[in-house]
Amino acid sequence: MINPTYLAQRTRTSASWADAKSRVIKSYRDWLRAAPEIQSMYTMNMPVPRIRTKIRQEFEKNRMVKHLPTVDVLITHSHTEFQETMNFWKQLNHVMKYFRTEEEPTARLPPNFITGFLEGRN
Repeated sequence: MINPTYLAQRTRTSASWADAKSRVIKSYRDWLRAAPEIQSMYTMNMPVPRIRTKIRQEFEKNRMVKHLPTVDVLITHSHTEFQETMNFWKQLNHVMKYFRTEEEPTARLPPNFITGFLEGRN
């Protein structure tokens, strides 16, 4: 049975930096706790520690954000991604996009559009 309100939260702004910090830590912990379930739901062929490492890297990308409204948007985006992932609203390729650089270490951009198109890329 599909329950679209499962994991739903109201969008809100942080009252202070301490509030934002606690919301970020909660979101991070939710993601880490869900890593084994994500691995089994999407039948990912990688160990759970590798998934957790990628989660950590994604959170670390935004570690130096110093604008509170931007942090609120990032928290909301994180929770939206979490809800979509845990409700199985994504496909495997949507989840694997986060691992693309690790899956294809020799990935390169084509020199121009036509070359990419002829190689089967878009």
